[in-house]
Amino acid sequence: MQITVGENLRMAFGAVWVHRFRSLLTILGIVIGITTVITVASLLTGLRKGVVTFFEEFGPDNIFVFKTSGDPNRTQIPEKEARRKPILPEYADIIKRWSLAVDDTGVQIYIPSVVQNQPLVAKVPGFESDNLSLVGSSPSMASISPRELREGRYFTADEDARAARVAMLGANLAETLFPDGGAAGKPFMLDGAEYTVVGVFAKAKGGFFGENGMDRQVMIPLRTAEARYPQVDRYLITVRARTGLRQQAFEEVEAILRRIRRTPAGAENDFSLSTPDQIIKQFDRITGLIGLVAIAISGLGLLVGGIGVMNIMLVSVTERTREIGVRKAIGARRGDIVGQFLLEAMTLTGAGGTLGVLFAIEVTMLVGALVPSLPSDVPAWAVVAGFCVSVAVGVFFGVWPAVKASRLDPVDALRYE
Repeated sequence: MQITVGENLRMAFGAVWVHRFRSLLTILGIVIGITTVITVASLLTGLRKGVVTFFEEFGPDNIFVFKTSGDPNRTQIPEKEARRKPILPEYADIIKRWSLAVDDTGVQIYIPSVVQNQPLVAKVPGFESDNLSLVGSSPSMASISPRELREGRYFTADEDARAARVAMLGANLAETLFPDGGAAGKPFMLDGAEYTVVGVFAKAKGGFFGENGMDRQVMIPLRTAEARYPQVDRYLITVRARTGLRQQAFEEVEAILRRIRRTPAGAENDFSLSTPDQIIKQFDRITGLIGLVAIAISGLGLLVGGIGVMNIMLVSVTERTREIGVRKAIGARRGDIVGQFLLEAMTLTGAGGTLGVLFAIEVTMLVGALVPSLPSDVPAWAVVAGFCVSVAVGVFFGVWPAVKASRLDPVDALRYE
């Protein structure tokens, strides 16, 4: 007597359905484990997409030069890096002249959000905001890291040369100060000085946790920022390499900076050089660690679920001893018995994996609805991997009960009460 796969499947689903409440409790650990790993993978995938899009706007051929590593706006700086000499704006012209692989350079200065113990506040009659960042930018940045405009224009080289009090606003800040629109051409107050809005950027793409800081940015001419805040030396130089020569440009810029800053041979750089893909790789390392923690947590759930499956399958073998004896008596082979109970275990854990996938998708959608700034994207590989792992757990933990069932003596099994 040979039992087909279809018959085995029907018996497996029937056994799970008859004891559905017991089955649900058994696979609860698997459901939790699969839900955890897929939800975390979805959130990390969404975050990574946002970060990649964020840095794509800076230009794939760009190299960033700054005094310290990390975000130029951060206030917590490692003590070793804080002691470094500042990056000087004149480095930009030197790099452009000396490097054959460099196409253009631009300079920006990042103004702290608190100046002389007073937070920066942008105001218009009836509206104000201190949720902003202020940056002074050279006119060349308009072509080095071009951004789409929603209205108005970029400030000109002439306005930069005469330190004109003109500004460009990020999309969100413009909506806060000018909710009726039409910000271009209107004045606003910032840190006690009046500026005229010449342009408003379109909403930026990508970002960290769905938030792009450039949407709340005030950009003013570099000379204006230097005149207003002479004590600030937080300069960032953006170097655009010639097409296809970014690695050469990176090496040349590093050599030039070591030379003009008189860095001793063999000593580590006393400045930070980075490219968009390097920053993305660093982000991947961080999210990789988070992913490992999620896998470890889900692994515990799968282990608990797998032990529960083995236990319930052993109970099932005991409960169905006479059934096994009858099937063997009418010609069922050991392989048929193994296949029946192994398929039942796989059905049980597969159901757990399916529920885990569905719960993970629901949780991901719920998080996206409740926290729009936290992007999420359920990756297909996580869904497939989650289901396959759950089935594999059934195979692993179902082998021993299935083998035990196949080894039962048909005579003894028929006598079992």
